[in-house]
Amino acid sequence: MSKETVFSNARIVLEDDILSGSILIRDGTIADISGGNSVAGEDFEGDYVIPGLVELHTDHLEGHYQPRPGIRWNKTAAIQAHDAQIVTSGITTVFDCLRMGADEDGGFEHGEMREMADAIQSAETEGRLRAEHLLHLRCEVSADNVLEHFADFENDRHVRLVSLMDHAPGQRQFQTMDQYIFYYQKKRGLSDEAFGRFVAKRQAESARNSTPHRNAIAKVCAERGITVASHDDATLSHVDEAIDNGVRLAEFPTSFDAARASHGHGMSVLMGAPNIVRGKSHSGNIAARDLAEMGVLDVLSSDYVPLSLLHAPFILADEVESISLPKAIAMVTSTPARTVSLDDRGRIATGLRADLVRVHRSHGVPVTRSVWRQGRRVA
Repeated sequence: MSKETVFSNARIVLEDDILSGSILIRDGTIADISGGNSVAGEDFEGDYVIPGLVELHTDHLEGHYQPRPGIRWNKTAAIQAHDAQIVTSGITTVFDCLRMGADEDGGFEHGEMREMADAIQSAETEGRLRAEHLLHLRCEVSADNVLEHFADFENDRHVRLVSLMDHAPGQRQFQTMDQYIFYYQKKRGLSDEAFGRFVAKRQAESARNSTPHRNAIAKVCAERGITVASHDDATLSHVDEAIDNGVRLAEFPTSFDAARASHGHGMSVLMGAPNIVRGKSHSGNIAARDLAEMGVLDVLSSDYVPLSLLHAPFILADEVESISLPKAIAMVTSTPARTVSLDDRGRIATGLRADLVRVHRSHGVPVTRSVWRQGRRVA
């Protein structure tokens, strides 16, 4: 027997319009959308209904697993805590970031992220999770052991996104030394001599590893149909390199030239939603709002604050004249879904998954009232 649910008297945020009306859900999919008032079903009292948010880049799980330096939390407990906050922020599809590549100064042991992925999949099988969890492998291409870590995932169907990163000094995010000194010398309390050795080692690793590792990982992704992202592109040569590697997602470009060029070549340009909420980058790079006003911002990610993914689109719609609420919501729903070839979600349209969020917002921070994943209420 079919199971039907009706949501009535809602402001339905479509891709290019807001419709006052009702949604019929049948067996986990959207069966009908109609305008006008209705007395049937659950009365949304004029609240918005938007597609479930699609999160491509979040370090949030890592914060639960390693809440303090040197501390490792129970994996299942960390995953459940992460999932709970994700869902109540309106996120129904989340790409959990797992770091590939490490050394004695940072990162995770070989096999540790494989164990985390196994724990996520076990939690899913056991019915512990409310969002759908997929994997985003963040590959530090300058690291000696990144290919070894990456090989642990060669048969994992949950891997749908891989980013190519190089955080060495003089590269991309750290083209100038000011931020690098703050992140790696001041925070670690290194002497000038020790910091000099640290910088030389990182630069040598980058020169030796970055290009061959970047090319090798991109080749595997092309063979497996995995979406590739470039990270912190700063120059036009970085963008050219991304094009050669088949990149579809430009994460956190650090210059206007790189953002414009990436967007112009058909890549989705991703910036952090916290950047929108705060009005600036936490690392001193370009402001996401400036890219939005230029028309080259395509996707937002919550990065390190899950609720920012719901909050930021409303700020953009309020404050940027050229961005309507449907266009802003698309940055956290339909565009990220399309970028990673998840064509069954991200829009309110008949035949798609009933991943839906009821949102109340009169002013300020929006409130998540209810969340449904494939027609089943999960929050």
